[in-house]
Amino acid sequence: MTALIDLASHLAGDPSSPAVKTVVTEIAAACARISRVVAGGAILGNLGAAGITNVQDEEQKKLDILTNDLLSDALKACEPVAGIASEELEHVETTGRHGGYLVTFDPLDGSSNIDVNVSVGTIFSILPAPEGREPTEADFLQPGRHQVGAGYAVYGPQTMLVLTLTSGVVGFTLSADDRWLLTHAKSTIPADTAEFAINMSNQRHWAAPIRRYVDGCLQGKEGPRAKNFNMRWVASMVADVHRILMRGGIFMYPWDAREPTKPGKLRLMYEANPMALIVERAGGKATDGVTPILDLAPSKLHQRVPVVLGSANEVDEVARETVAG
Repeated sequence: MTALIDLASHLAGDPSSPAVKTVVTEIAAACARISRVVAGGAILGNLGAAGITNVQDEEQKKLDILTNDLLSDALKACEPVAGIASEELEHVETTGRHGGYLVTFDPLDGSSNIDVNVSVGTIFSILPAPEGREPTEADFLQPGRHQVGAGYAVYGPQTMLVLTLTSGVVGFTLSADDRWLLTHAKSTIPADTAEFAINMSNQRHWAAPIRRYVDGCLQGKEGPRAKNFNMRWVASMVADVHRILMRGGIFMYPWDAREPTKPGKLRLMYEANPMALIVERAGGKATDGVTPILDLAPSKLHQRVPVVLGSANEVDEVARETVAG
């Protein structure tokens, strides 16, 4: 059995700055509190819609607001944090501090699933803040390779925290006494897979390269891929990516013709960048179909991108189809 080590002990051995470790510790504590709030569900009266929409023009759930406030308050009180940006808020919020770090987050990814008791999660990204002045929105618009850390918590049968700082990807499980215990000392994604995740109901709206790739998977041993594939789709990015991290696979959320002016559905700053860092550090790949997600230059805070990530050889196969047109 893997030895169980406290999160604090792991962070003490990482060469990241003490300030980064402080930020991670605060996020981990907030995620433990969110886990309890999510688990309370109907008992605490937390299910259902809040009756308002967010900056993304999406209906907010009660838990979207609760978890956003919980994480925002914790981070704004954290000394090394100079500013935050949330998927649920239109603008960045600053703390009046100079230097340190900026944190972007999706407080409750997959919240449309919460009322039916399907796994949801929290995603976060840590970026360097400017020195000597208060940050502006423009300071958040950094390529993903500038991240000094990223991670997610998944609230499922177990609550887990997956984290990358200077290198590698580690996973912690929340114990009954609210300690984060190291249960996955080194997570890696195999280069090959026979499992894909995509919302098949949108097939008629996809661009031709994605249709060709998925058709090849569906044809199984008799098709061009010469092997059988299984399809899995949770409709919660955290849950789908976590499955890939644990056993391999490919996740796709491509552009589709229903909203042709939007490049994709997922948000670069809050979802794609942190997940791409985790996937690359675990040996996988993450692209917008061709270009690595981490190399994209953000142009606005709530920018959307198509996402293809997971087992490296399958991500490359999608890129070949995309380049072929």
